[in-house]
Amino acid sequence: MNNDSQNQLFEMKIIRSVPVLVPMPVDRAFTYAVPEGQDVVPGSIVQVPLGPRKVIGVVWDGEVDQVDTSKLKTITHVFDCPPLQTSMRRFIDWVANYTISPPGLVARMALRAPAALDPEPMIPALKSTGTQPERLTDARRRVLELVNETGGEESIAWTKSGLSHAAGVTGSVIDGLTKQGVFETIMLPAPPIVAKPDPTYGQAQLSDEQSAGADDLCEVISQEGFRPVLLDGVTGSGKTEVYFEAIAKVLERGQQVLILLPEIALTASFLKRFENRFGAPPGEWHSDIAPKSRERVWRQVIDGQVRVVAGARSALFLPFENLGLIIVDEEHDPAYKQQDRVFYHARDMAVVRAHLANVPVILASATPSLESHVNAEQGRYKRIVLSKRFSDAALPDLVLIDLRKNPPKRGGFISPVVVDAVKETLERKEQALMFLNRRGYAPLTLCRVCGHRFQCPNCSTWLVEHRFRGQIQCHHCGYHERTHESCPDCGTFDHLVACGPGVERIAEEMDQHFPDARVIVLSSDMMGGSKRLRLELDAIAKGEADIIIGTQLVAKGHNFPLMTLVGVVDADLGLSNGDPRAAERTYQLLSQVTGRAGRTGLKSKGFIQTYQPEHPVMRALVSGDPEAFYERETLERERASLPPFGRLASIIISAGNRPEAEAQGKALRASAPTKSAFMVLGPADAPLALVRGRFRMRLLIHGPRSADIQSFIRAMMGAGPKGRGTVRVQIDIDPQSFL
Repeated sequence: MNNDSQNQLFEMKIIRSVPVLVPMPVDRAFTYAVPEGQDVVPGSIVQVPLGPRKVIGVVWDGEVDQVDTSKLKTITHVFDCPPLQTSMRRFIDWVANYTISPPGLVARMALRAPAALDPEPMIPALKSTGTQPERLTDARRRVLELVNETGGEESIAWTKSGLSHAAGVTGSVIDGLTKQGVFETIMLPAPPIVAKPDPTYGQAQLSDEQSAGADDLCEVISQEGFRPVLLDGVTGSGKTEVYFEAIAKVLERGQQVLILLPEIALTASFLKRFENRFGAPPGEWHSDIAPKSRERVWRQVIDGQVRVVAGARSALFLPFENLGLIIVDEEHDPAYKQQDRVFYHARDMAVVRAHLANVPVILASATPSLESHVNAEQGRYKRIVLSKRFSDAALPDLVLIDLRKNPPKRGGFISPVVVDAVKETLERKEQALMFLNRRGYAPLTLCRVCGHRFQCPNCSTWLVEHRFRGQIQCHHCGYHERTHESCPDCGTFDHLVACGPGVERIAEEMDQHFPDARVIVLSSDMMGGSKRLRLELDAIAKGEADIIIGTQLVAKGHNFPLMTLVGVVDADLGLSNGDPRAAERTYQLLSQVTGRAGRTGLKSKGFIQTYQPEHPVMRALVSGDPEAFYERETLERERASLPPFGRLASIIISAGNRPEAEAQGKALRASAPTKSAFMVLGPADAPLALVRGRFRMRLLIHGPRSADIQSFIRAMMGAGPKGRGTVRVQIDIDPQSFL
């Protein structure tokens, strides 16, 4: 802004002041003056000066500071954008209060596309004037014939590139015709990023059970208002097709729908299914789409042009113009928990957003979280059960392989029982999946001579060998080295040994057993990223692979028609930590991964390798009685007053050295209110005590469900010392990870 403009701005008559929340780590709105002639309302998106910079902000609700108006800074620009709705502003405040986060940081998640705040620019287009060119070449004739076929002067406008491509001519031909007055240039609004979905386009043939479930969902939709629903269906039961009918009902009313998915890997197959049902794909919102596309989706969501969005957890903060339904697919998935800056669980916050917007929310899963299961049992959620697979396909027969009785051959990790089953599967021209939730080749490399172990210099973790890349790598900070040929401590060659298996090592073992089989390894850190992953998943679905070896990535909603065998290499892996959700997560993960088999009706089996066949999780899996597992797990949680029957919060203190972190942790614990229902445990070293060069201590706060844990933490933080030096304090309400 030049000096004349600034002087003109300062000379304006100030008519009022408003609170403005800026998307920064601030705990309150700041007061700004509104210039004469400018109209703003709560929710208006504006630009304001903040120190030496100009930042985006949102006009907020509440009182303004009592400040002399002559000292107020003035709003410098009001964006031509619909305001954030009341329910969205209340949602931002609610998330900030619940997670004990600065409201400005939460607001930042709703303003992630600053380039989209002003309307999309009009685009130039060409329209026929009916004038004939001076000279008619073959290329010009093709253009005119195409235009006349589509209506001549009454035709729709063409973009230059679209017309030249359709007529098979170069752009210079179109330029020449325009100069001679054959076409006139007009300006048109930017087209929608996706077409409007048609609720009647491709209605699926539902089974009787699916039809009953869809009718129940549509009944909930027709009642309007907030209503949480748990759609609990076994793997392969067709939950997606059922909630598509609810989406159709909402679209018929002219409202918008938000569908949350836990992983980008699920997006491609979901988009195809959605387009087959509704004739157009939904808008996408996740980290893998181009910035320009994100901006257009954001703008067209707030304008109401995009009717359905399918996205990752951050899509929860999109400013919908007329939201009518929220769906959380695979609601049990740990990926819904954000553990950076603002710690929140998207499933729980989706329920809150639906409540504030007064719309239904559907939580869908084959293995619901214990929290959702208990809410359904206690009547807070309506529960719709799909107990059968589509077309009456049978669930896989599950078999426990006791590794104490059927151990792998020396140097291997696959039991001979499983190897024989894979051989029979391949002979039938069917597919086998080997599941191990551990990336890379081996989790540890050590020297057999001196005992040296390769450890990350920045984290308290071992370096994982990735043999395909020739690297050893830390999965927490990204540090990596080239694979060593000799020990860096004693210098001995040929005595470095890989300890334990990763998916790459299982692939090597399967290649030794079946050298002619087509093997694909699926892992989140594979080369080529999500684009390659989509290609690999398509290849598997088309039968272009025989053996698939994967991490938990393969457990998430994929449909592989030829897969009839699933082998779980190490079922005990998730049970070997102090996480109170360890049993629940292991049960969910193994149920989901074995559920990849036999989805199209072929007879299928799942083999679960374990050293603990008597463990309740293993018994629950093979019994096929999920209710017994949930009943037992619910009883144990209730006895220990753990969520959902109690409250937990974690305070993570990190610093550049351990004494600083420990001192801050002890001081915070000493500052906790003494007369309270809450108990403070720690400080103790976090299981991952060193991450990215920072030492980590943890306080755990535990108390009854009915007590106000946020007020307790605020009192403790307010009375305790502020973090100085390198100290950083993070608060995690309802922690999902205890690392």
